[in-house]
Amino acid sequence: MAAGENNLIATKVAERRYVMKIAVVAANGRVAQKVIKEALDRGFEVKAFSRGDDNKTAASDYVGKDIMELTKDDLVGFDAVVDGFGAWTDDEQPMHVKTSQHLCDILAGTETRLLIVGGAGSLYVNKEHTIQVKDGADFPAMFLPLANAQGQELDELRKRDDVKWTFISPAGDFQADGERSGEYILAGEELTLNDKGESIISYADYAIAMVDEIENGDHIRQRISVVRK
Repeated sequence: MAAGENNLIATKVAERRYVMKIAVVAANGRVAQKVIKEALDRGFEVKAFSRGDDNKTAASDYVGKDIMELTKDDLVGFDAVVDGFGAWTDDEQPMHVKTSQHLCDILAGTETRLLIVGGAGSLYVNKEHTIQVKDGADFPAMFLPLANAQGQELDELRKRDDVKWTFISPAGDFQADGERSGEYILAGEELTLNDKGESIISYADYAIAMVDEIENGDHIRQRISVVRK
């Protein structure tokens, strides 16, 4: 066997043995918990960060620390950081931008990727990308502050060329207790419907898409979206 073939085999063996290392912040959130379970099931090393000492995740490595208290040292050595932050009250909405920009500042200039659990309200509904889901007359008023905040979060991320970020928007109907089908459609900036005319995905299937993106790293500095197949 030629030396080149030996080197190729050795490289492939090393790739199979490599274990992805990720950090998940705001880890006690329901989406983040699903991402952690999916990652652990695939053999990832996962470190969870969240406020308080109560670990609600499946990760054994847990640190009670708020996002805004995280430092560069906390996130050294990870292949990716997943930002599961979510706010629901109007006065908390500006924290979407503040927290993700804080993470960007920490990770700036590094190879560690940042993956954001985004929202569907900022997806476009026309090819010109001038009208978003949240602009529709039938968009629920109670979700408009959240949609606006996450839209602004995405706008600020687009300005960062020093961070390997990816913003992943779910379908319009994002179901916490939906089934794990194991399948999804990967889409882009526009609201996408499945063959049944639905914009729907479960937290569990969204987690699959998130972990797939961590493994593949195909959408650096892009917003993508996912819908149930």
